[in-house]
Amino acid sequence: MRAQSSATAVASIAVATPAPERPGFGTLQAALGVVAFSLTFPATAWGLEGFGPWSLVAVRSVLAAVIAGVALLALRVPLPARRHWPGLAVVGAGVVLGFPLLTTLALETSTTAHAAVVVGLLPLTTALFSALRVGTRPSRTFWIAALAGAAAVLAFTVQQSGGALTTADLYLFAALLVCAAGYTEGGRLARVMPGWQVIGWALVLCLPLTVPVAALALAHEPVRLTAHSVTGLLWVAAGSQFAGLVVWYRGMAAIGIPKASQLQLAQPLLTLVWSVLLLGEHLTVAAPLTAAAVLVCIAVTQRSRG
Repeated sequence: MRAQSSATAVASIAVATPAPERPGFGTLQAALGVVAFSLTFPATAWGLEGFGPWSLVAVRSVLAAVIAGVALLALRVPLPARRHWPGLAVVGAGVVLGFPLLTTLALETSTTAHAAVVVGLLPLTTALFSALRVGTRPSRTFWIAALAGAAAVLAFTVQQSGGALTTADLYLFAALLVCAAGYTEGGRLARVMPGWQVIGWALVLCLPLTVPVAALALAHEPVRLTAHSVTGLLWVAAGSQFAGLVVWYRGMAAIGIPKASQLQLAQPLLTLVWSVLLLGEHLTVAAPLTAAAVLVCIAVTQRSRG
């Protein structure tokens, strides 16, 4: 009887705890998350062609929560332990509500190139939050490379936007802080539960707020359904808000929050590429030079030990 109880306990632990993954596969998953996130700003710009900012953010969160809720119910995933709910609330406040709303408000008056500044600073901010929250201590080489990469991306994106600070920048810097907090807490939770469940439960947790906000916003903001607006809405809901965060959190759990966050140094440049292809924006000759500098920084941070 005692042996049977022990076996049951071991089985329960195996189900509750995600199996460790190879670092290479974790890097691939984090990179896929970066690609998904790099499309967020262009897709948001498309969505704003037919939706108001509050409608776009609320509806995307509701749609993503429906996808997550169906998956959680279909797989009969049990409710998270009570000790995990505060962390899920931080994830919800940061990446489900705060970052999408603040960046969407910024994109009403800012270009995608200008908004990319927040993504350029996000890896460094996430690493700082991680050091404070999780207790990670990256090496000095890691920090030098991270600061150099962040400085390169920041200089590029500010130069692209003319160097002027606007009201949109206040939204962007606030988004930077709340998103870094959400990423850090999500990466910590992804060590004890599958990454898709982290974002899934965070989305479901926000439903009591997002559903009434969506209904109210749709009633007061004009809606114009076009191919662009619908495609943008579907991408930010299914791609950025759910699928991208699933692979992102799994990647962070596998290779660590600081190193995963440095992969995002490439995100502003990817966003600018999508902006050219999807929005018709133009890049300067500084883009390939910045890309080379960022890739060097990413290589150094991935090889450094901390």
